[in-house]
Amino acid sequence: MQLEIVSPEATLFSGEVESVTAPGVSGSFQLLNNHAPIVSSLQAGEVVIKGNSIKLDAEHKDLFEAVEKGGYALTIKSGTLEMNDNKIIVLAD
Repeated sequence: MQLEIVSPEATLFSGEVESVTAPGVSGSFQLLNNHAPIVSSLQAGEVVIKGNSIKLDAEHKDLFEAVEKGGYALTIKSGTLEMNDNKIIVLAD
């Protein structure tokens, strides 16, 4: 599935991923391939992305922390997530 993480300053990530875990206001949740459409508010926490071939942009690589096998975590203050037609957009602060 396709993921874009966008901040007010720049697009922090754009690429293919296998899963995304996000800090929803009612608790953390995970999105996998072909997940039902969803729109959710996000609270402070980590957006964790996993995949076999994740390539981080050199300009924003320092914002991500490597986690277990092929995963990266991005700390956010708040945001909004939308998933539709196997594409996820995260608007993050």
